[in-house]
Amino acid sequence: ALKRRAFEHKITLRVGRSHGIHAEPTTMGLTFARFYAEMARNLTRLRTARDEVATGAISGAVGTFANIDPRVEEHVCAKLGLTPEPISTQVIPRDRHAAFFATLGVIASSVENVAIEIRHMQRTEVLEGAEFFSMGQKGSSAMPHKKNPVLTENLTGLARLVRMSVIPAMENVALWHERDISHSSVERMIGPDATITLDFALARLTGVVDKMIIFPENMLENMNKFPGLVMSQRVLLALTQAGVSREDAYAMVQRNALKVWEHRTDFKEELLADEEVCAALSREQIEEKFDMDYHTKHVDTIFRRVFGES
Repeated sequence: ALKRRAFEHKITLRVGRSHGIHAEPTTMGLTFARFYAEMARNLTRLRTARDEVATGAISGAVGTFANIDPRVEEHVCAKLGLTPEPISTQVIPRDRHAAFFATLGVIASSVENVAIEIRHMQRTEVLEGAEFFSMGQKGSSAMPHKKNPVLTENLTGLARLVRMSVIPAMENVALWHERDISHSSVERMIGPDATITLDFALARLTGVVDKMIIFPENMLENMNKFPGLVMSQRVLLALTQAGVSREDAYAMVQRNALKVWEHRTDFKEELLADEEVCAALSREQIEEKFDMDYHTKHVDTIFRRVFGES
């Protein structure tokens, strides 16, 4: 679902944000691609964690094979598709299980990462994207106009539940001598709960992404809320390349940017009216710095890195 949506919105412009504040232009396709790459890493992590935890032991009361032939362990593990634990006590070492649950926690955090982005996009004052809202669905029992991001809020909560299992799994590593059973009650709870919850969360997230509504017009409107301001770094770099010191260039750009913040004026027009800026850059050079295509020129390269195709 993430890959399909990435290609669908490969060049759909939106503003990138750092610290929640407008930064520079990006595309919705890159946002989806970023999440796809994260989930691809998680798939690799999960396969590694599954292989690491898939060991078996029938090595006796303290792991010495005193009363059983090691070949029995090897035979049974082969039948079960497990790897014989190289050295065990009465149980398989619990660092393996800790790594498995830690991986589930990382994946849950990635689920929340996507969910948080969608929740922010659905905020009324942003409205760049939203969960699918069907006819007859209720957003609020008290306020009929509401379209709340209930599914991604649910995913945020589920991620917390999965991560909740990580610390107990790590605390299970330290057992007394050749084994105590302090880990047993923990694993009976977190084993089914964490795996089932994460499976449900991934299925729900797939549906959310697949049916998510995107509003390209709102993305452009938000980016132009402070006209031209997202191009400030290009102007800063152009001034330094023209021989202006970075400190002076920063001050020149910032004083014009603050006018846009305060009065909603046009950043390019402010720069063109600034004598110091115009002494360093021609009108054509200033106007060229507001070419939006500049920020999307490497989208194909990024897509090839992520998907192997563009």
